[in-house]
Amino acid sequence: MLFKTNLKPSTSLIDMTPLVDVVFLMLIFFIVTSDILPLKSLNIENPTLEQNSAPLTTQLLVVMDAQHVIYVGSKKVIVDFASLPNAIQDQTALFKRQHPQHSPTVVVSVDRRVEYGAFLKLLSIVQSNAPRVRLVYKPEETTQDM
Repeated sequence: MLFKTNLKPSTSLIDMTPLVDVVFLMLIFFIVTSDILPLKSLNIENPTLEQNSAPLTTQLLVVMDAQHVIYVGSKKVIVDFASLPNAIQDQTALFKRQHPQHSPTVVVSVDRRVEYGAFLKLLSIVQSNAPRVRLVYKPEETTQDM
């Protein structure tokens, strides 16, 4: 049995290479400009304590990693010691504008490999510019044999 088709062969094909290039460029652009940087990606090793209570949920983060880089706020803005007071005051004012009925708690998360002097300098700056300060720590894990 012989079937007859009415389709005419076309010599013009659509080249998909430029479209794929544009899609990859857009993907790279959105990944690079994304402001989502979770705290887990900073690789902070918090010191351990014997207490088993976890800290309360926070509104404003101040993080110092092992290389003494300071990150402020949920967008992890990088600041130095000189501009840290202004950054904390700006973030606190922004939080108070968004939530006028709450007072923000500044949570300080410092890598355990940071030198004691740098930790004290960071903590003193935060305490002088924040109404409430909380330190992040990892509870010491106790093994119980059952």
